[in-house]
Order: sequence, then C-alpha cells, then structure tokens
Amino acid sequence: MSLTVPPRSGRHRSRMSRQRRVLFIVGGVAAVTALSVAAAFSLTALTAGAADPEVPSAQATGTASASAAVTASASAAPSPSAVGGCARPAAPAPAVRVTEVKLGTRVVGYGREGDTEPLPMALAADPNGGSWLAWLGTDKRVHLGRLDCADRLVGTPTSFAGIDLQDVHADATGGVLLVTRRGECGSGPLCGGSSSPCNTMHMIRFDTTGRQVWERQVTNLGGGRRGYDDGARFVWWYQHHGRLATDGRNYAAYFGVAITVRNGNCVDIHEGDRMQVVDAEGDLVSRHRDAFEVGCSHSWTTRIVWDPRVSRFVMVCATDNGCRIAQPDPYRTVAAGTCDGALFGGDLVLAAQKGYWTAWSQGGQVRLERFTTGRADATVRTGVRSSHPHLVAYGPGRMLLAWASGSSIAAQVYDTAGGKAVGGRFTIGVRDHDYQAFKPYPDGSAAYPAAGSGSSSIRIARVLPLSG
Repeated sequence: MSLTVPPRSGRHRSRMSRQRRVLFIVGGVAAVTALSVAAAFSLTALTAGAADPEVPSAQATGTASASAAVTASASAAPSPSAVGGCARPAAPAPAVRVTEVKLGTRVVGYGREGDTEPLPMALAADPNGGSWLAWLGTDKRVHLGRLDCADRLVGTPTSFAGIDLQDVHADATGGVLLVTRRGECGSGPLCGGSSSPCNTMHMIRFDTTGRQVWERQVTNLGGGRRGYDDGARFVWWYQHHGRLATDGRNYAAYFGVAITVRNGNCVDIHEGDRMQVVDAEGDLVSRHRDAFEVGCSHSWTTRIVWDPRVSRFVMVCATDNGCRIAQPDPYRTVAAGTCDGALFGGDLVLAAQKGYWTAWSQGGQVRLERFTTGRADATVRTGVRSSHPHLVAYGPGRMLLAWASGSSIAAQVYDTAGGKAVGGRFTIGVRDHDYQAFKPYPDGSAAYPAAGSGSSSIRIARVLPLSG
C-alpha cells in the first residue's frame, strides 16, 4: 500500500469535537513567570540576515481598520490595576475583551476544522505588548498585519505566497511565519494508491514593518528532489499543521510530514513529524541536538515549547505508535491512550519550577498531564467533555481551561502547581477552532484569533491579566 495513513484519531474529528472543544491557558509560579514569557517569545532582538536576492519582498495590501466590543466578567474589579507594556487592566477575576478587526481582504472560512483543511488565522505576541496577526486569504496569499495594545490594526498589512498558514511568532525585531507552498511530486512511481499534493513548508522572517528578510524551506524538496523520490520529506494532504518556538536567536518548526521510502521499483508514502531549527541568518542549524528528520510516526497534533531552564526545545505528539501522547526522538510515553479515533493532543507549556503541562483528550474526556522527561507524574481529570484541547501560558501560577460551548467558549482557571480549580467558569464570546491557538503576552494576558462577523474580519478575544 503506497499511501499509508494513520488511524481515524489522526485524520478525523470525532462527533464530540464539533460540539465541545477545550482550551487550556497556563502560567508558571511567580519564580518562573519570566521563563514562561521567554518560552513564548524572545525579548532578545534577533540579528536579521540580509535578504535573499532570489526571494521577492512581501507585497503590500490595503489599509484596514478595527472596531472593538468589550465584555467583562461580573466579578471584575471596578478599578483594576494595570500591568505590562500595554498597561492592560488586571483584575481579581478574569475579564474578556473582544475586538472586531476589519481587514479589507477576505479570509478563508473555518470549513469543518479538519486536519486536511487550511488554517484560517494565527496570532503572535510582540514583546512590547502588541501583536502580529496572520491570516490566509481567499487570494491564496498569507497576509500579515500589526495590532496595537487595543488589538486594532495599524499600518499597512503585507502578504506572502502561500496556500496554507501554520503559525506566526514574534520578537523584538520582527518575527517568523510558518507557511505551506506548492511543491512537485514527480513520477514515483507509487507502489499503490492515488497521487496527492507534494507541498513544502517554509519559515519566512519579517522585520518590524512586516517586510520579508529571508525565507527557508524546512522540508527537503528542490535541487532535483521531488516528493515521490526516495528520501523526500514534504507536506501531505492531511496532518499538515505545524507550530513555531524560539530560543531567542534560533527558530524551530515542528510539523507533520510525509516520508517517501523506496520499495523495490516503486515508492511508499508514510506520515510522521519533523523538527528543524533555523538560525537568525536564515540558515538551517546543522545537527541541532533537538532537531530530527522523523520523530513520531504516525503523528498528529504536534506541539513545541522552548524551555530556557534546560536550554532545550521540548515537543509532544499524538501517535499510533503505542497509541499515546509521547515525546519524540526517542519515543517517551507521557500518557497512554487508545487508537479508537478519539485520541487527540493539545498544546504544551512550562510547568512551575520544572517540567511541562500538556492537555489531551481521549474519548471526549479532557485531561491535563504534568511530566518532565517521561511518563506524567500528575494527572488532572477536568470533567470536561471535548476533543481538541489547547494550552497557553497565562500569568503567574495559573492556567485556564476553556472549551467550545455553543457559539462561544467557556473557561475555568486552575493553578499550575497541582491543577487545582480557582474561581468559577466564565465565557469567551468567540467561536472556537480545533487547530488555532491562544498566545501568551508579557503582561499576563492571553489572546485568540477567531472568525469575525463577516468574511473580511477577524475577532481578537483577549483574556485580560489577573491581579494578585
């Protein structure tokens, strides 16, 4: 069989995932707050290399405007304190601000939110407190705009060639996009099955104006190698999503990848994941100790974080190798699961003092696991029914669990020491997406890009900082 695919848990959303999906927002204790922020984005300016003369600059698009609507929990303090570079108000209970950002260009829709479909939008925290917003246009370009402290679009967005958006990450001198572009399959021939696209994955470095500085392919097509050549690593039609992380100088991309293997006089295509590191000049970091050609296989919901306490990029995947949530290269089980079509991983963040928290779901039941280098040493059974959990840092000593509830998201705060619930649930008034991510901010807030009121707008839902 030429086109080898993982079980249903790797390719399809369960029925439950259409009804209720989960988000975790996590922060470390005060002693590691700075480390959590450093893992989310670097406060150190990256040294940008010269632009590749063969790579065109991003094209500018039209100016856009924004309008805002604010909703806050009933228990928010009347006169909250302000923290962070943007002076966003902090209160003793969570408050949510939703801002409608008008883009001036059309955004691809959510569709069925499947792993075979493109990602509509992504958000990155700027160290100064603002944001970079990326979205996939119906014009088959990835657009990039800057948001101010009030989550309003400022300046003129730029755009880049790309058929899919994966992630965006920011630092003091710009940031990096992770995008997918069309590649070539070649003739093979395949040992069986039918042909599918052989796409490529690219990092694009941009400066503080949103203009391209360099780009680097992190798959390996080109130079005479095409997708159906032995040894090729390319982006397939499913499990194609990826995430970025940075150590302050280098950027790492962890993503699903197709693996071409010769089998006699034909080739088989398998699926796994791949991690590559690119330096500040846009060059691949040779033999980086955390990078690999193939990690988990089969693999889905790949997640990555930088841990400055141990100077390592740390990753987790969901895999049918043992049907588990695992760390790749080499395999280390975090949590045992079942390959029944309802095993899904979530995001990954730093835990208090040492180790990590990851959220995952089995059979529509969400769990939170704390681990270091092997099997989890603490499990929180949340009692929430959902299929696609997310995880993001949220201020000192706290984490926030949230899940789709009708057309909105419900949420609950937990602490990061032992996973104890703090306070009551509240509502985030935007629509969830299985594969989009909340991002953490230096002031202790977290924000999420969601579908807007129309096809040319995006809503930014910001959970404002907690005081105390």
